[in-house]
Amino acid sequence: MAGEAQTRELTVDLGERSYPIMIGTGLLARTGSLFSERGFPVKSPILLVTDRAVEDLYAGTVEQSLREAGYTVARAVVASGEKSKSLDVFEELVTAALETGLDRRSTVIALGGGVVGDLAGFVAAAYMRGVRFVQMPTTILAHDSSVGGKVAVNHRLAKNIIGAFHQPEFVLYDLDTLASLPPREVRAGYAEVVKHGLIWDEAFVKWCDENAERLLALEPDALGYALHEGCRVKSIVVSRDERENDLRAILNLGHTIGHALEAVAGYGELLHGEAIAIGMVGSARLAARFGYGDELAAETERLLRKFELPVRIPSGFDTDEIMAAMQHDKKFKEGQMVFVVPKRVGEVEIRSDVPAQWVRDIVEQLKGEAGKL
Repeated sequence: MAGEAQTRELTVDLGERSYPIMIGTGLLARTGSLFSERGFPVKSPILLVTDRAVEDLYAGTVEQSLREAGYTVARAVVASGEKSKSLDVFEELVTAALETGLDRRSTVIALGGGVVGDLAGFVAAAYMRGVRFVQMPTTILAHDSSVGGKVAVNHRLAKNIIGAFHQPEFVLYDLDTLASLPPREVRAGYAEVVKHGLIWDEAFVKWCDENAERLLALEPDALGYALHEGCRVKSIVVSRDERENDLRAILNLGHTIGHALEAVAGYGELLHGEAIAIGMVGSARLAARFGYGDELAAETERLLRKFELPVRIPSGFDTDEIMAAMQHDKKFKEGQMVFVVPKRVGEVEIRSDVPAQWVRDIVEQLKGEAGKL
């Protein structure tokens, strides 16, 4: 990734618990000064949680900056991938926190992608009933998960079913870290970027469409703008509905089917963004059933294909298993299927009256068309 992007900053407005999101280049090396400026206590140790893929690349920079500012830092490293979001790994990190001597004024840093952010955030939420937490995302996908305070681990039957709401003190998004992402991770990350446009901002969807090549090439200015806009939508929604009582549920576009696909795949075969892309196509097809027209599904597919994302369910997936996984999802209420359904590009609605048979039909369609691409 050549060149530099301007540093952009926005705020998640939660009253006294409001916090900034900083997006730019060269930010990890400023960690120590940012902690000092925000009054993080020097005497309380910090636990830096990262994964094996990120550790060698960026952990040293963060630790050096903190130590130069007078902080004590311990490092805890987990295996890369969704399987680390488990109660077993959670317990290992709590042990690491105890061995490090974390106290009530300590901070847990999540340096990595969405898995690390969700896992470390849940540790911070649970340890001593809640300690400080800082998000340092290193993937495009994590622009979504690092904002909003939803932290969790998985159960073998359902994704993110064990969790809490625990807002970070701030989000530090260093775009330099994205240069090391494999191409597949880059593509998968843009599923959530596109999603934020589809639920809220038609003009941003158009911009993504026109700038897809620049984004896939990780051009800094385009990347910085896209992540700022994605975070902006997320922060607006979270500020209005922190605990998902109503509005925040719109952020789940594509997630009901997507989470089910991840569970059936065993949290590994499909990346999160890939599963959500397929799920968004499924939701757009539901929109046609509710009379919003076939063009929404066609437009959604066209845009996702532009970012080289999958738009069909692998034909080997079992429909009964997918449907069963959806019934374990948090968005399944009282036997009714709850879906976020697009009304048009840039606007969605939450439907609690979705017939299960419609969903099954669409799952079968998306499987049956998989071999025709």
